[in-house]
Amino acid sequence: MPDLTSFPITQKWPAKNPQIIQLYSLPTPNGIKASAMLEEIGIAYEPHLVDFGSSDQMTPEFISLNPNNKIPAIIDPDGPGGKPLGIWESGAILIYLAEKSGQLLSNDPVERIETLQWLMFQMGGIGPMFGQFGFFHKFAGKEIEDKRPLERYRDESIRLLGVLDGQLAKGDYLVGNKYSIADLSIWPWISAMTGFYEAGDLVGIDNFKNVQAWAKRCMERPASQKAVHIPARA
Repeated sequence: MPDLTSFPITQKWPAKNPQIIQLYSLPTPNGIKASAMLEEIGIAYEPHLVDFGSSDQMTPEFISLNPNNKIPAIIDPDGPGGKPLGIWESGAILIYLAEKSGQLLSNDPVERIETLQWLMFQMGGIGPMFGQFGFFHKFAGKEIEDKRPLERYRDESIRLLGVLDGQLAKGDYLVGNKYSIADLSIWPWISAMTGFYEAGDLVGIDNFKNVQAWAKRCMERPASQKAVHIPARA
């Protein structure tokens, strides 16, 4: 049986089954990426709730696994060479799990790099811009008189949606007309924009018909339906 005691995080979140992947997360857009991936590929895992309300992400135990104190993070007890491996950053987790399982990332060199570039598009564009726009709209908009931050992130979010919509005019999914980690990385942010942040009207989401149809396809997947509730909130 794998020994995970060398990972201090297991002191705060003990592993009931140390033989399977340990997921430390919260069902935010980035957290959902990890749970949706694990559900899609069918690898057994044990979810642990990292409660932002209790600042769990700032505890020494969590930071011992992810020094950047962000969710999600995982421990794979069966990493390379059969040794336990801790991984953080959602994009890195998606790539690792795709390679481990042989799913959702094409072996074709062209499709592979196209998939990775759309994943980077999410990590460097969609995620940061949507997150900042959502923050200023939902949490800081009334308190801050200067609306330029909100407008900057709103306008960039609209531009990014246009890029996404243009690509989705070519097929049902972002790359190779099949679901991949590129799609999986982005749809949770579309869901958050129109749902949690309540900002769909502000970005004119109805103007992006391809994005809407694609997001609906992605969200209706059984794995997606489960992932939005994993880990279960207390």
